[in-house]
Amino acid sequence: MYRIMLADDEGIVINSLTYIIEKNFDGQFEIDTAKSGRAAIEVAENFRPDIVFMDIQMPGINGIEAMHEIRTMLPTTIFIVLTAYDKFDYAKESINLGVLEYLNKPIVQTKVVKVINQAIEELDRRREKRRQDLQVKERLETVVPIIENGFIYSLLLQENSEEDIENYKNLLGIDTIYGYMMAIVFGEMQQGAHMTNVVGSSVKAQTVFYAKVREILKEAIPNAIIGNVTSNKIPVFIPQNDLKMEYAERSNIIEKARVIVREMRDATDVNYRIGIGGIKRLKNSIESYDEALKALYSSTGSVAHVDDLPIAVSYEEDYPIDLENSIFEHLEEADVDACIVMSSKFFDWMSEHHRDDIMSVKLKSLEFVLRAESQMYKSGGHTYSFDSRKDYLKCVCECEDLEQLRQWFLDKMKSAVGNMTTGTEDHTHHLIKKAVEYIENNFYKDISLEEISQMLNLSSYYFSKLFKEEKGEGFVEYLTKRRVDEAKELLKDPEKSIKEIGSSCGYFDPNYFSRIFKKATGMTPTEYKEKIGSGY
Repeated sequence: MYRIMLADDEGIVINSLTYIIEKNFDGQFEIDTAKSGRAAIEVAENFRPDIVFMDIQMPGINGIEAMHEIRTMLPTTIFIVLTAYDKFDYAKESINLGVLEYLNKPIVQTKVVKVINQAIEELDRRREKRRQDLQVKERLETVVPIIENGFIYSLLLQENSEEDIENYKNLLGIDTIYGYMMAIVFGEMQQGAHMTNVVGSSVKAQTVFYAKVREILKEAIPNAIIGNVTSNKIPVFIPQNDLKMEYAERSNIIEKARVIVREMRDATDVNYRIGIGGIKRLKNSIESYDEALKALYSSTGSVAHVDDLPIAVSYEEDYPIDLENSIFEHLEEADVDACIVMSSKFFDWMSEHHRDDIMSVKLKSLEFVLRAESQMYKSGGHTYSFDSRKDYLKCVCECEDLEQLRQWFLDKMKSAVGNMTTGTEDHTHHLIKKAVEYIENNFYKDISLEEISQMLNLSSYYFSKLFKEEKGEGFVEYLTKRRVDEAKELLKDPEKSIKEIGSSCGYFDPNYFSRIFKKATGMTPTEYKEKIGSGY
């Protein structure tokens, strides 16, 4: 069913159009009429027509003015203009309202039917597009929360690669590398800094009110990225364009969070608190989330911002904290060149601002080196020795000038960042070397993958994986090849029997030894012995 309005000051025209429509489109249209521009506007406001036949020349408000008003109310309505022949050019030149067609009076039935069919096709096309758009929106409403949750937990658990993070950003339309975290906690009641009935509230959130909480958050902060419920917490990430937040903006977000708390409480009959962390780079979002939780547990208010509480590190105004953070980010990434460039810039800052306080420069240099080496050891693969840095303090104190100190500082930082990945590689190489040595010394015994794995204190699955990555072939293949090579050498001795040779290579069943040897060489041990014995 479609709605059509006929607007013309001549009753005969309205009657003619009504007859044509009812005759050719039986039951398809609900019809209403108007005999002036003003009446057309009033009818359209209540009737909300899909199609309007509009006469240009009507008393009072003319057809063009009426269409302007109706278009404001109903932007998708289709207009078909009726005009006298001598006004046709005027109508076409004066109207830019998405008119489908212009019909000259007196009207012709075939033309009216044709243009109404065109209008129906356009309406059907729009309705189908609307239906498809709604389907897409429904799918997105299902998929987007999944994508947002994946992004949140990629930031917090740090399990995904940078490429995965970029894919999430593209899907969510995030074009910044900064942001801060909110921690929304909820429960039955607040007692001090904690919530009661955490388990019950968490179950209720999963099954009842999470969707409502999400809706309220999205309405208040449209660019918020919202994670799933974990225990009685919901993590939220808000993208930012830079690392600094002005005081007014911080005050605004705190007030907005207070409103959100009230709206969520009223809508779900559950109590909420919101903690807000500082702005960080994406890869450091977990620090912002920790700050948000720490702010909550250090306050009893419904909203707590880390910058309002004496729990975050504060720095003197000109201290280059961004430069410091950059050094250790590049260290974590094992980017030697970038880490050393940033370290050199930081030392330049110390030299420029604290040249007269060389002891503080020495202590800061030592602090950074010890911190970098601590991260290096935590990256794995290196064996920590308690006395490995016993001369550091002495070396730093004996530096006679800043240039000498700079050299020591950069050398140590370069060593630390350079060893971030080599430790694991060296450790793997060392383990596989031990395994190969064990095989070499014991291949003639009945040794197994499990036996060597236990010796190395590794799971058999992990050892098998490491061995294949390091040697390019599996443990069994390597052991078999070593035993067959030994058998080839022993078969050169005409005095040794096949059974004796098999036992010497770890195969105590002659038939099994023969099958393994033939599979590896294409000949049985006997055939191989005869071949080398004949000189071929």
